[in-house]
Amino acid sequence: MSNASQSLSAGPWWREPTKDQWYAFIAAWLGWTLDAFDFTVFLFLLVPIAKEFSADLTLVVLVGSLTMWMRFVGAIAAGWMADRMGRRAPLMISILWYSACNFIAGFSPTFLFLLVFRTLLGIGMGAEWPAGAALATESWPARSRGLMAAVLQGSWALGYLIAAVLYATCFNVIGWRGMLWIGVLPALAVVWIRVYVKEPEVWLENQRQQKANNAPMRAPLAAIFRKEVRMNTLSTCWWLISAFTVYYSIFGLFATYLTRELHLTAAQVGWPLAFSNGLTFVFSFFWGTLADSIGRRWAMIIPAVIGAAVAPLYLLTTDYMTIAVAFSIQGAFAGAIYGINPSYANERFPTEIRATAAAFCYHIGAIAGGLVPPVLTWFAVERHMGFAVPMLIGTVGGLVSFVITLFFSPETKGKVMVADLGLVPVEEFP
Repeated sequence: MSNASQSLSAGPWWREPTKDQWYAFIAAWLGWTLDAFDFTVFLFLLVPIAKEFSADLTLVVLVGSLTMWMRFVGAIAAGWMADRMGRRAPLMISILWYSACNFIAGFSPTFLFLLVFRTLLGIGMGAEWPAGAALATESWPARSRGLMAAVLQGSWALGYLIAAVLYATCFNVIGWRGMLWIGVLPALAVVWIRVYVKEPEVWLENQRQQKANNAPMRAPLAAIFRKEVRMNTLSTCWWLISAFTVYYSIFGLFATYLTRELHLTAAQVGWPLAFSNGLTFVFSFFWGTLADSIGRRWAMIIPAVIGAAVAPLYLLTTDYMTIAVAFSIQGAFAGAIYGINPSYANERFPTEIRATAAAFCYHIGAIAGGLVPPVLTWFAVERHMGFAVPMLIGTVGGLVSFVITLFFSPETKGKVMVADLGLVPVEEFP
């Protein structure tokens, strides 16, 4: 049964996906959740690592930024592989890559060694998203794709939650090195993906049509700037730049802020982040369901507006209980605006360039996000502003840009992904 037919069928949405479609979703879900753990665990360890190596805090924060910037390299490579060679292989390579890098970083004898392997981890991180998102969105029925994508993307918060709980409960026992060593466990997911997951039918048919029409997409990265899709590419980039600015203004330095300025314990730092990310994951179901009814854009705009009102509640006070409650609530709103990313970004591009286009735009946003922590830290430390005000400006400013960009962007709710060639061969251009 085609996705189009499935979207029109009666009955609960969860009965529509086939076994293979569920396997594809689980593969992408595992890769993204475990990717989140391996990256976000480092956000809890900035102050301990700075003390271990007697390094400047701003320099340690920069390690996370370098990781983010290297995501672009992995994303472009994986996007090209996914569009030319299939979605599964780059997904498996990415998981093995970031798992190994995190594990090796736990043995760091020097700060430079740590910097190198955490930077290299970014290549694997960047490779996971385009392959996993394309695999899941192309495989899933159109009627509930928004919900599926929201749960998939929202599972980043689940990985962050796991990191927060382990930090709150285990850090005092295993230290920062032990926290990084745990990051090797995601590699086990590769075995399951290799055995059970198949390539999406829409990608296989698109490849057949490319060969039949002698129109292979040899350079998908160049194609995303062709006149048919150029403005779509640019607007998608700006939407995701805004989204990443918000994310790292909220979550990137929160643990550092509570540890360095408010002198809170590991448990006091970890639990608000755990609750906030827990609510992000839970509310991914809510906003994802809305995305399939009121549309992709409004399912992101509404929580973004509410999130802008919540941010001052936890950043303009030093009362721990107020901070903990308000920051937890933020997880349901500005913390949850990213759930529609996989469906919306992938629905905006044709099949032959989908993974590359989504990878490029998403990781242009990641590069911008990588700038946020060191810039905010510079204002907080070097300009003696403290972390709260710079984090507030980044959060609210990013949300305003996010809402404006989405308001003027196209709606893609209900789009059926097809194998038909979406771009004419380049030779046909005058």
